[in-house]
Amino acid sequence: MGKSHLSEEDIKARYITKAVINAGWDINKQVRFEYPFTAGRIILRGNITARGKRKRADYVLSYKNNLPLAIIEAKDNNHSVGAGLQQGIEYAKALDVHYVYASNGDGFVEQNLLTGEVRELKLEEFPSPETLYQRYRVDKGIDEAEEKVMLEPYYYIPNYKKPRYYQRIAINRTVDAVAKGQNRVLVVSATGTGKTYMTFQMIYRLWKSGLKKKILFLADRNVLIDQTMTGDFKPFSGKMTKVQNKNLDSSYEIYLALYQQLVGEDGEEAYRQFQPNFFDLIVIDECHRGSAKEESAWRKVLDYFTEATHIGCTATPIETKEASSFTYFGEPIYEYSLKQGIDDGYLAPYKVVRIGLDKDLEGYRPEAGKRDKHGHEIEDREYNAKDFDRHLVIDDRTRVVASKITEFLKKTDRFSKTIVFCVDIEHAERMRQALINQNKDLYAEDDRYVMRITGDNDEGKAQLEHFIDEESTYPVIVVTSKLMTTGVDAKMCKLIVLENNINSMTEFKQIIGRGTRLLEDYGKKYFTIMDFRNASRLFADPEFDGKPEVVLELGEDDAVEEPDKPTDEEESFGEDAGNEGINDPTEPYGPGDFPPFDDEGDDKPRKYYVGDVTVRVLSERVQYVDKDGKLITESLIDYTKKNILEQYSRLDEFLRTWTTAEKKQAIIDELQDDGVLLDAVREELGQDDLDDFDLICHIAYDKAPLTKQERVNNVKKRHYLYKYSDTAKEVIEALLNKYADDGIREIEDTRVLNLKEFAQIGSPMKIVKAFGGKKGYLKAVKDLENEIYSA
Repeated sequence: MGKSHLSEEDIKARYITKAVINAGWDINKQVRFEYPFTAGRIILRGNITARGKRKRADYVLSYKNNLPLAIIEAKDNNHSVGAGLQQGIEYAKALDVHYVYASNGDGFVEQNLLTGEVRELKLEEFPSPETLYQRYRVDKGIDEAEEKVMLEPYYYIPNYKKPRYYQRIAINRTVDAVAKGQNRVLVVSATGTGKTYMTFQMIYRLWKSGLKKKILFLADRNVLIDQTMTGDFKPFSGKMTKVQNKNLDSSYEIYLALYQQLVGEDGEEAYRQFQPNFFDLIVIDECHRGSAKEESAWRKVLDYFTEATHIGCTATPIETKEASSFTYFGEPIYEYSLKQGIDDGYLAPYKVVRIGLDKDLEGYRPEAGKRDKHGHEIEDREYNAKDFDRHLVIDDRTRVVASKITEFLKKTDRFSKTIVFCVDIEHAERMRQALINQNKDLYAEDDRYVMRITGDNDEGKAQLEHFIDEESTYPVIVVTSKLMTTGVDAKMCKLIVLENNINSMTEFKQIIGRGTRLLEDYGKKYFTIMDFRNASRLFADPEFDGKPEVVLELGEDDAVEEPDKPTDEEESFGEDAGNEGINDPTEPYGPGDFPPFDDEGDDKPRKYYVGDVTVRVLSERVQYVDKDGKLITESLIDYTKKNILEQYSRLDEFLRTWTTAEKKQAIIDELQDDGVLLDAVREELGQDDLDDFDLICHIAYDKAPLTKQERVNNVKKRHYLYKYSDTAKEVIEALLNKYADDGIREIEDTRVLNLKEFAQIGSPMKIVKAFGGKKGYLKAVKDLENEIYSA
């Protein structure tokens, strides 16, 4: 008998796995079966989430733990030998693996992605680990010195986290590039994807192999240095020091420092205490910069230690000067975007609530001669969203925004960690007061419920660690301007409120990055962006998730240009090098204080304050990210209908598939992978009594639905139960009742027989025996399903 009757699993076990073992691969150490390299995208509709399917490669073969060499994609024998090759190539490219094999049990088709060569092999010709590794060395041009670094293992102890697939690629590519002598390397990876862990493993392998002996890690905030030392860099304890007080101890091997501290505000350049050749590796964390001053600071350090290898890591590289023709770091050696992270299920998806206020959409023009609360005549012109809270304050607008934020939290969870981004510190203080007024009950219980955390506020900054800590309840709502745009690892942030004017794509990415971390154990599976300033238009910009821009070389005296950058008068400052706050020159005044005057004259304040203008909400819409990473504005019902019809354009096509399906749940799972969450639809319609089949027929094909109980009653009316007797009849009745309560998914799973309602009838073995065995039981379940859904 041939192999055509064998399943894919049988083909793998009898032929493919056997050929791999015979070729000398260690089945326990070098072979990963059904290797899941993604977590499965989190699909979000309404407040309901579900996991999509994980991507799995049939076999991944590794020479060493950190060096996968080959992928095998298997098919049953009704397919050709090379039928799985294309899928294998797709997975290989994602995993950065260079040798792809396809098999149906008759032999192998091999494709070398480094040379492009394709050839057929007999089962017994599958290459050994050493043969394939030596081919890899030749194809990649790896010499002995490079090999020593390349084969240096990751840091790992029992229960220590292993790198995800994209982390492994970033680490391996960087280590390999440095081993080959590349001295400028850029790695781009979205916020929340574990850049510090990747950085640690890069440094560890380069250091452990002996290629790099003295290493400097540069960051721009104390909190980042401290988090890094106590977190991912902890294994360096004893070899690692934090540069403080400008006293540099040359006896350590790993140094962590603020670049501002090394450069010095007073002209004392502390880094010059070391010889220019002291460091042989410098890693720059978040190597994008927002001003010429910052840029020149870290560039001074890099230019001094110019012979060292420089690795830049960032989520948001920015193009800083178009004039230069050659780039500082060069093209990114690896890029892992927010879209990819969401698609893989490693980052939290988001929904956007866009709120349009009448004065923002229609503008506001004061009547001639109108004076503000402080008696200043308001300049006669039209004011719009860009002006509000920077040049003109409407008290009622602040109240309405605070009211909408509170309304959302009351509908979802009033203790969801929330960051409200404001125009400046003065605006943040007014927003804090407005939010307190909307949440007096919870503020009275604990005054940390609403807090302002800005550069000038020591009380707020002291609570930053508690806000970040997933175990801490307070603070809940944090109001800020610029301070929390970067470097705040707030895993539990579930709501981001955009109440500032954002024109920089870099700043927008940084702000969105505050919500992208997943923390499923604590119930954080997605986050919401509440947008009052139309900043979410930037999601549609190709720059948002397109090819990252490259950090270009910059001279010390060159200016950094960003679109629509605020003037010095308007700028909101964050922290300085010592983690002390700097007051924004526009911001030391509270809302009740007399506002400062403009430098141009004595009669024009920097801000007008208006207390007698009413603001209303004109529009509110919710947008979701679809499977292609784009924001969709369709209603949940319309979106669901469109996606079902893309799969099954006609009712008869759907009914035929449903009837013949081995398991009905497989159809639901397939639709779910396309973004159809029927639980969310059920919640929106308020019809918990409809099962998935009726929901689909009702939404997509306009058929009148039956409730689960009505379907059960119809089965009983047709005397269907009487075709069974004794134990079998009891089981079918129990299955019907289970369907009425929980739907089709439950009765299709044989584990249902372990539930108490079935235990009263008998053991699973006794129940199955009543149907003549497992095959008979499964057929009875399928017959019951068809009866439930019969006309």
